Amino acid sequence: MRDILICGTSTRAAAESAARAGFSVTTIDAFADRDQHPTVRALSVARDFNASPTAPAMARVARDLPCDAVVYLSPFENHPRAVAALAARRVLLGNAPETLRLVRDPFVLAGALRSHGVAVPRLLNANDSNDSNDSNDSNDSNDSNDSNDSNDSNDSNAWLLKPFRSGGGARIREWRRGPIPRGWYLQERIDGTPGSLVFAAAKGACVAIGFSRQLVGDANFGAAGFRYCGSILAPLGDRQFADGAAVFEAAGAMAQCVSATFGLAGLNGLDFIARGRVVYPLEVNPRWSSSIEVAERAFAMPFFPTHVAACSGGVLPTLDCAAALERSGVVGKAIVYARHAASIGDSSSWMEDSSVRDVPRAGERFRPGQPICSVFATAADSETCYRLLVRRAARVYAGLEPVRRSA
Repeated sequence: MRDILICGTSTRAAAESAARAGFSVTTIDAFADRDQHPTVRALSVARDFNASPTAPAMARVARDLPCDAVVYLSPFENHPRAVAALAARRVLLGNAPETLRLVRDPFVLAGALRSHGVAVPRLLNANDSNDSNDSNDSNDSNDSNDSNDSNDSNDSNAWLLKPFRSGGGARIREWRRGPIPRGWYLQERIDGTPGSLVFAAAKGACVAIGFSRQLVGDANFGAAGFRYCGSILAPLGDRQFADGAAVFEAAGAMAQCVSATFGLAGLNGLDFIARGRVVYPLEVNPRWSSSIEVAERAFAMPFFPTHVAACSGGVLPTLDCAAALERSGVVGKAIVYARHAASIGDSSSWMEDSSVRDVPRAGERFRPGQPICSVFATAADSETCYRLLVRRAARVYAGLEPVRRSA
């Protein structure tokens, strides 16, 4: 099983990990950026197939591409039928469509975690009362550990309107009053520090391979609202979290719970909010996630073989993530989004800068809110790492050219 097809919105990082491990890789994504591993055959769904960068479209155009196995990235976790089409007559290295239908249902996920004593944010859907003041007990959650105390300090009217087909925090917004639209639900807003645990799962067990604070809605990177825009991985003693060791342990217990309950396979991610020592799960991303690349840089190893071993043989790594974090220092990644309509001229200089990845092609144009590239930084502590990421994002913005509307 050496010929791998990887499909998703942005495949460069996963493809590079696979290529470094000796796999023959073809990719289909929205960008086919310049800085691919030299052995990767990178295809753009728009340029090469004249199709839209959606999961169903990518699954459709992938049908005639030869490969031994397929791997899906975002947004396929929200499209089980597209996963089934992509994997037809091929080996699927990832979670099966029926697993996605369960673990990506926020109500099913919350129920599974709550049954194991985990504090979960309250949820409402269109079938519940749309007056949150009358619905505080609708899910009977937050009755374990220290969750009652932490919720007392939360605004009881603070809700987020989220699409069931969520991804990277896009389209999430604050909700005040009014009906819940079809295809959306309400999740209680929990104030705290956003984070993510990346883990390998197989046969009902899991092993953590990455632990990071998430950057969300940061204007320094052109993000707004709840849009994911990066991750910073640091030792547990760093001040990113009030108690990094306790948060890591709690997130690991949640990952074990969902791995056993839903039978997850391969590399997965768990997004959460930490309030002191209490950790609230937000969602599970049952596929390769953006922060895996940060862990690869920190630990100097590709994790694609870990994904293959977990999916195909049920074998988990022996990595001691907590110890590896202590040795790794601090590594950060930020996704730089366009603040205004802009274009890039010659991006060759970006190809020579190791802190810039996902390099666009010369002359490419960007709409406001569209990702431009990713920037990386390594430092002795998370605060310094963050400042370096901001500085490198500023250099990216300085190299863009404004696009003016024609009269």
